[in-house]
Amino acid sequence: MPLVIVGIGVALLLLLMTKFKLNGFISLIIVAVLVGLAQGMPLPAISESLSAGIGGQLDDLILVLGFGAMLGMVMADSGAAQRIADTMLKKFGIKHVQLAMIIAAMALGITMFFEVAFVLLVPLVFVLVRQTKVNLLWIGLPLSITLSTMHSFLPPHPGPTAVAGMFDASVGLTLLYGLFIAIPVGGALAMLWPRLPFVKKMNPQIPEGLVSEKMFTDREMPGFGVSLLVALFPVVLIASAAIAEMMIPAETAGMEIVAFIGSPPIALLISLLLAIWLVGLRAGRSLSEIMGSCSGAMKSMAMIIVVIGAGGAFKQVLVDAGITDYITDLTGNWPISPIILVWLIAVIMRVALGSATVAVVAAAGIALPFVTAGTTTPEVMVLAVTCGSIAFSHVNDPGFWMFKEFFGLTVMDAIKVRTSYTTALSVLGLGGVLILNAVVG
Repeated sequence: MPLVIVGIGVALLLLLMTKFKLNGFISLIIVAVLVGLAQGMPLPAISESLSAGIGGQLDDLILVLGFGAMLGMVMADSGAAQRIADTMLKKFGIKHVQLAMIIAAMALGITMFFEVAFVLLVPLVFVLVRQTKVNLLWIGLPLSITLSTMHSFLPPHPGPTAVAGMFDASVGLTLLYGLFIAIPVGGALAMLWPRLPFVKKMNPQIPEGLVSEKMFTDREMPGFGVSLLVALFPVVLIASAAIAEMMIPAETAGMEIVAFIGSPPIALLISLLLAIWLVGLRAGRSLSEIMGSCSGAMKSMAMIIVVIGAGGAFKQVLVDAGITDYITDLTGNWPISPIILVWLIAVIMRVALGSATVAVVAAAGIALPFVTAGTTTPEVMVLAVTCGSIAFSHVNDPGFWMFKEFFGLTVMDAIKVRTSYTTALSVLGLGGVLILNAVVG
């Protein structure tokens, strides 16, 4: 019955947004309340879940989205983003611009959260689209697919790292094994999906206010080295902190400062200040002009932020309503291969709850006996769970709404594109895990 209620809730959400054109934020909150009531949650508990879900989802993310959007707009309005785009086009050419985006997304996505890397790179997508006049999804999809793969398959991202800890698996070995799956699978799908007929029929437009309308001359733009430094500086800070945390004991003097500076919100804030100086003030722009860029970015981000928060509220109601426990009881004794079983449990959790991190943690609890029994290596089991957690991203996944809003898609088009590619990633990932298990299991 709980899964039926979830299914009805999702169908109602789609109806409200597609048939009645109701705002996404309003629709998500209404459906979250109705699902909670249908599951027998008291009204005060539903209210607490909504607040906890919005707060938990936006938490650091609101800082990441805010500083990331400001950084992207400062780079766009200074010509730094156009300089990087022009250089990429010269090096790779329009014909290979997708490959350039995949390489950039892999480089950033190994260490950076999906949301952070997405917010950093999507302004570059917008500039490239404007310059090449190609479909937004032609360049945007390779970015999103590659980042989704990196975030879901590999530590040090939250889900894989949490499961590695539960399974007592080697984070380094999990990362190494995961790369053998993530690079070919993510790269292949990133090149294939924009070429599918149903995707090519879509022609979404860049959301207003998220890209500079000015075309800069060569003399007006900052140099490539400075532009690249500003773009990659948050990556350097975050990656350096992640490496330091893996290699140096936490109690070592100075590690608190390293962790603080390397946290995504602070790394983006520092990078924003660097951008204000290097490509703003030093280039002759006034502080009021630069702050105008920052303000414009935040105005454009407002609805995106509240919709993502509402997605978190919906997810939290599903968790607090007992959906996780129900699925755990339902699947606990299924007589199939441990790898396929934990993958399937993670898929079901993902479909029902939306959050990939919640899905992997819940599925890992069920899978733990298989790991302790030594039926396969813990690193392979980590990847089995994380591959399952990426499947079927849809309306209860906050990342779905970020994808939809930034790429200007309707709900149905976002489902067609994102739900299909995340599911393909999950299935191909499972195939890679089974092959990996045959080699090292």
